[in-house]
Amino acid sequence: MKIRSKLFLSLVLVIAVPVLIVGLILTTQFREKALDDAVAQSLNNVDRIKQRTSDLLTIPIDVSNSLMYDEQLKRIVNTSFMSSVDVFRAYRDFTAFHSAMDLHTEIKSIRFYIDNPTLLNNWEFMQADAPVQQQFWYKSALDHSLAQWFYFDDETTGGTKYLSLVRRVDFLEYRTSGVLIISLNRTELTSMLMNEPFDTMIMDENNYIVASTRPSDEGLKLADANIWKVLGSYKDGTYDTEVEGKRSKVVVKSLHPSSSRNGLRIVSVIHIDGIVKDANRIGMLGFIIMSIGFIIAVIIISLVSKLLSNRLLVLSREMNKVTTGNLNVSLRIDGNDEVGQLSRQFNGMMHSIRDLMEEVKESNRQKNMLEIKQKEIKLRMMASQINPHFLFNALESIRMKAHMNKQTEIAQTVKLLGTLMRKNLEIGGSSILLSDEIEIVRCYLEIQRFRFGERLAFELDIDPSSLSMRVPPLIVQPLVENAVVHGLECKEEGGCVLIRTHVSEDGETLLLEIKDNGQGMDEQRKQQLLASLEDMEDREGYRIGMRNVHQRLVLTYGEAYQMTLETDPVNGTYIGLMLPTGRDSFV
Repeated sequence: MKIRSKLFLSLVLVIAVPVLIVGLILTTQFREKALDDAVAQSLNNVDRIKQRTSDLLTIPIDVSNSLMYDEQLKRIVNTSFMSSVDVFRAYRDFTAFHSAMDLHTEIKSIRFYIDNPTLLNNWEFMQADAPVQQQFWYKSALDHSLAQWFYFDDETTGGTKYLSLVRRVDFLEYRTSGVLIISLNRTELTSMLMNEPFDTMIMDENNYIVASTRPSDEGLKLADANIWKVLGSYKDGTYDTEVEGKRSKVVVKSLHPSSSRNGLRIVSVIHIDGIVKDANRIGMLGFIIMSIGFIIAVIIISLVSKLLSNRLLVLSREMNKVTTGNLNVSLRIDGNDEVGQLSRQFNGMMHSIRDLMEEVKESNRQKNMLEIKQKEIKLRMMASQINPHFLFNALESIRMKAHMNKQTEIAQTVKLLGTLMRKNLEIGGSSILLSDEIEIVRCYLEIQRFRFGERLAFELDIDPSSLSMRVPPLIVQPLVENAVVHGLECKEEGGCVLIRTHVSEDGETLLLEIKDNGQGMDEQRKQQLLASLEDMEDREGYRIGMRNVHQRLVLTYGEAYQMTLETDPVNGTYIGLMLPTGRDSFV
């Protein structure tokens, strides 16, 4: 397959197809995001309308609660007046309806229907005649004591429909009742929907449209408004459907005011095509741009591949000369691109090959010398293996000589020295048993007690369960040596070193303690010592043994390792090492 064909195939597989797939995915995601944002906005708008409508409906409910216990209303409704003058006087003195409407501009009108022939109709107090008693809202009010919400004609305004609170008011003292009607201003409901970006409406339980972003739909029953035909059976939620032949999202939420038997429904319609049209436009624009870019890329690839093929052909001819054994080939291909760089590297390679052939003889000579040196090193290593055995044999001879001369203490000390040296030489791994570490410490202390005599005593308080645990080698002996050399060197008598091990109850932690009663350190010297433990550089004056132990434990266990240092010039020095038992190493 030629380079040109490979480049075209790469363009399609590596650029065109992935870009097309990514474009489709992004467009789809953009569409879904836009639709989700629109639904979320619609839900927020519906919740806001629901809250505002609930606040609006609370006003008539509060007014009706107040009028139910109004004594003046009760007297007017249940009084049999003797003349029209008495009725006019009673109406003049009764101001509760007007006061409520003056206080709450949201209320359009208040009227009370009662069966009292002595009262006169004045658009506030109305006789419940036969036509009124046949109204659905009047019958429903007599059947239920709670407030109800209906959308019906207001006979006081020439038949205009209003959303009204309908509530039966009982006068138990007179065994009578009436029906209170409080109508809301239509502008209050319409104003809540003025700035809604989506088609939104409020309807009552009888499916009458109380308010809508489409004024032409107001007052129509749900089945009469084309935009709402498919919504009649829906309950609260978000639904996918078709409205006016368009794919749409429909959000439905119910509002049930307090102290009410029924309520309202708020419905919002989102036309999907209108929401995703921007995403579709961007997707089409991206496809056009990609197509133009693809055509331009094809033209550029054709020109570049032709130029590249000609230069590679020259390179191929010169390389064929090398295969015939001609190592004096030199390419002359200009340019700073990969082919030009390859030409220069080829010339450099040929120069290196010629130099390499000159170096082969020198390499063979150095190889022979290296083999001779390796043999010498091997002989030295074999000799070095003899030295420790010679030293142990010499120590054993000294011990036997002392033993034969009745020098039992010297013989025992030499034996301990040999044991100590053998233990140190046998250490080869990253960890040893704690029992071996304690044995090294015991041998060292026995040797030091031979030196110090009664001035030095030691005590080993070892937890038996700790002896089988593995620890890094030589972490206790250097600390014990520090205690003897630096702590007890100047003590005339009564010097004591305590070594204690303890395993926690859960078996996860091993505590190693070294304590002496010798010469401790003041606070300044203690802080200098702690600072030296963290310094990775070897400096004069540092305690090498203690630094070595601390830094090895830090490298081995990390943060799981803890060290405690307590010291003062009177009570001596205490060192505690807290090691985890669950792992051998940290690094």
